[in-house]
Amino acid sequence: MKKPWLETLFTCIKLICAALLAMAIAYLLDLEFVASAGVISLLTIMPTKKETLKTAGIRFLAFGVALILAFVCFGLLGFNIKAFALFLVIYIPVCQLCRWSYALTICSVVASHFIILGDMSFNHVMNEILIFTIGVGMGVVANLHLRKDVDYIEQLKDETDAEMKSILAGMAEHILDAENTDYNGELLHQLRKSIRNAKNVADRNYNNQFGTTDIYDIEYIRMRDKQCMVIHEMYKIVRHIDTTPSTAHLISDFLKYMSETYHKDNDGKLTLEKFKEMDLEMKSKPLPVARKEFEDRAMLFSLMRKIEEFVLLKIEFSEKFSEAGKQK
Repeated sequence: MKKPWLETLFTCIKLICAALLAMAIAYLLDLEFVASAGVISLLTIMPTKKETLKTAGIRFLAFGVALILAFVCFGLLGFNIKAFALFLVIYIPVCQLCRWSYALTICSVVASHFIILGDMSFNHVMNEILIFTIGVGMGVVANLHLRKDVDYIEQLKDETDAEMKSILAGMAEHILDAENTDYNGELLHQLRKSIRNAKNVADRNYNNQFGTTDIYDIEYIRMRDKQCMVIHEMYKIVRHIDTTPSTAHLISDFLKYMSETYHKDNDGKLTLEKFKEMDLEMKSKPLPVARKEFEDRAMLFSLMRKIEEFVLLKIEFSEKFSEAGKQK
């Protein structure tokens, strides 16, 4: 299990080191506004490698626009607050329209340095370019260590599968014992929480890989999320069954079978075959006489349709990645 405090500590150390190294390099190069290099490195570091690189690229583009705009504004009005105000009046809408919001602040601060310097000579412009490049560069370097966390995502997938198995087993019991008071939505709530957590980790893993189109984990969690929505519908149906129809044991046994064989490596095809056998057996049973049993049996048929949908989701997923593997 991941330790949040350890991950937080590591992130803090990474941020501190990136900022200090950026400032040290700027200092050794005898640049002005050394602290800005550290601040830029902090603002560049994002949760994943892909986000960090994307942010870095956009910052450089926004920085280039800021330099050109600053040259025009300061050239027209001089190196004063009025010129900087004009710069902001133009630059802020440009950043908003181009969706460069996270580059706005630091680029504006860099532009403000020219008021202090009093000109935009080649040396001063190069100073700002180097400060910016060092800051962004250290931000990118700080995240190069990030890799796909294989062990953690596998652990999370196993957790969601175990919770699914428990829910299916609970349904199997409740169908035969409608008075079971332990049958509630607590496990479903925990399952949704686990799936959200797994989805976040899968997305982060994907964004920490370069030159890859590996979306297996993302699609796997998405499939489980769809199954979670189906199982929630199954849960609501089972809760409203008050009696134990003569066919209830067939579905109960099948749900037990599903809970026992539920696994990420199970492609669902054998499960579907067994479902079809049960479906035929259910249809061959004589219709109930009592009204309440008739209503509950109707709900069991609704439950069966949801079970089929649940199984088909896994088959669709398995076939998709089986075909993708053949194409490779």
